[in-house]
Amino acid sequence: MRKQVPVEKGKSYEIEIKTLGTSGEGVGRYQDFTVFVPYALPGEKVMAVIDEVKKTYAKGHVKEILTKSADRVEPVCGIYDKCGGCQLQHLDYMAQLKAKRQQVIDAVTRIGKQPDLFVEPTIGAATPWNYRNKMQFPIGREKGKTIIGCFAQGSHEIIDTRDCHIQKEGNNDVVNAVREIVAKLNIPVYNEDKHTGVLRHVVGRVGKNGDIMVVIVTAVKNMPREKEFVKMLRAKLPKVVSVHQNIQTYHNNVIMGRDTKLLWGRPTIQDGIGRLNFHISPRSFFQVNTAQAEVLYNKALEFANLTGQETVIDAYCGTGTITLFLAQKARSVIGIEIVKPAILDAQKNARDNNVRNAEFIVGDATQVMPRLYKQGVRADVVVVDPPRAGCTPTVLETFANMKPDRIVYVSCNPASLARDIALLDELGYKAIKVQPVDMFPCTSHVESVCLLTRKEKTAE
Repeated sequence: MRKQVPVEKGKSYEIEIKTLGTSGEGVGRYQDFTVFVPYALPGEKVMAVIDEVKKTYAKGHVKEILTKSADRVEPVCGIYDKCGGCQLQHLDYMAQLKAKRQQVIDAVTRIGKQPDLFVEPTIGAATPWNYRNKMQFPIGREKGKTIIGCFAQGSHEIIDTRDCHIQKEGNNDVVNAVREIVAKLNIPVYNEDKHTGVLRHVVGRVGKNGDIMVVIVTAVKNMPREKEFVKMLRAKLPKVVSVHQNIQTYHNNVIMGRDTKLLWGRPTIQDGIGRLNFHISPRSFFQVNTAQAEVLYNKALEFANLTGQETVIDAYCGTGTITLFLAQKARSVIGIEIVKPAILDAQKNARDNNVRNAEFIVGDATQVMPRLYKQGVRADVVVVDPPRAGCTPTVLETFANMKPDRIVYVSCNPASLARDIALLDELGYKAIKVQPVDMFPCTSHVESVCLLTRKEKTAE
């Protein structure tokens, strides 16, 4: 007989918060029943109002903090309680780093079944503010006014954002300029319920020396008043060097479509990690925290332990950032990426940085890896930096078949990392250590690098 749920929607209960969940919410129990409470912290007792009840858990919100954590701080952002962009501004930064390490420990223990795997202390950022070099905000209308900003937590309600504290100032300038220009030119804003209107999102990127790229995402092929828009944008923002229109006509939540056209300026902007420079196009993947990306990539390079004699495969290589880092100390590196513009950027990046031992292949790693294996390609080291979903079993099996000495797994999701570690363990690879790196301060996200070695090689 199933145990009766002890809480009711709309009623208040005293909850003692034990841990943080993967989305930064407080996790506690009431009569041994799990309750998730956003903005509550471990060690706190809160009076929580229940908003949603499921069979095995409930969600609520803080009505009153009865016992306050010593790690609680006042958020610097005036819209923090409404906006869904950050989840941990109310937690002291050093405590954020400890919580993120614990998130990785919990994942590799529970999902990865590796209770003895050592997780290093999280490497924090020099500053947790104004670090994001990329912004992508939806555009909407509210009470007749144009609004641009983050979605509210768990909804599609746009919270008008004028000064996002985790964005580089150049991106905040873009948001405020575009809002004003769109209102003046009266360009129709997209309505996702009726599928009418033009403007869907604005994307900003801030590169080296403060150069700015602006991408306007539209629901139609021809943007009305585009020349006036570009002229006004350039007048307001002298650091804008690249303006694009991206066309996204599908009725879905994907931010950018396949087709992009240059409206004015350069096709790419440049950014730098270490001594390397990178061209970034509108749809290219590039780490949003440039300073911490250098920390992350240096750690991946350290784990790869290259001597200059190795062949390395970099799956999911993006614009070739990790690939080119690895090429500095490898004999040769092969980068694989499904997004063609990113590969074109990677090839240009290799030429501009005078890197001649890197080759780039367009395609899905799930298909390219088995093909390379059949062609006789073998890797001494495999580096992988997959999307949040992690790697497919096919890719992991191909890694194992190639029998590299080491696999360096860069992850933005502790859960999929832990799952893939468990699969690789069955395929003959032992996880040695994990290094979390805080790429996204004040949010619940954590990046990490894991070193795995071949069991047979270790035995030898």
